[in-house]
Amino acid sequence: MLLTPDLQVANTFEKRLTLSLGIDVLTPVYSYLSQTERSEYTTTKEQYAEETLKSEEDLEEGSAEFETKLAEFDERMSHYLEHRLHPVLPDWPTICFYPMSKRRQGEDNWYALGYEERRNLMKGHATTGRKYSGRILQLITGSTGLDDAEWGVTLLAKDTCDIKDIVYEMRFDPVSVRYGEFGDFYIGMQMPLDEIFRRLCL
Repeated sequence: MLLTPDLQVANTFEKRLTLSLGIDVLTPVYSYLSQTERSEYTTTKEQYAEETLKSEEDLEEGSAEFETKLAEFDERMSHYLEHRLHPVLPDWPTICFYPMSKRRQGEDNWYALGYEERRNLMKGHATTGRKYSGRILQLITGSTGLDDAEWGVTLLAKDTCDIKDIVYEMRFDPVSVRYGEFGDFYIGMQMPLDEIFRRLCL
């Protein structure tokens, strides 16, 4: 997996890597292109104020506690969006990648649902994912118009068992059960460069 803000840099690196060890030593057999993006379901400042501060916590708009919590939300979201658009990934040894799209068939047409219904379903989906905080880092990148599926999903972990656990549990989430279309899953293991050369008998 290669992360770069410039597609030309990515292409140059790919070509140099392919040629660096000689003909047919590294032959690309699969590639996928996607880019970081904001989610349309990210809670806005207005939604947080109405749904959480006013409705759930019964705080009065303009009160000191209301304004403090709103400012804290702004700071949290600023960090979240920066990480989503410009991710800094942990140095964990296991990586899983798979492409996915939302289904558009009959009663299971994701895009025929209203925005609020889709948003509520995604909130439940995200709640499941947050249970794996510290064990899994998930990077969602958009590929509509760039590749075959709508998103690329990258999971980073310290162990393949954690990836197996989250993928298994997510299969029962309503968003996956009714609306998920998945491509092939790829697992990669990070290792030192000298070990790679040893395995390639170089």
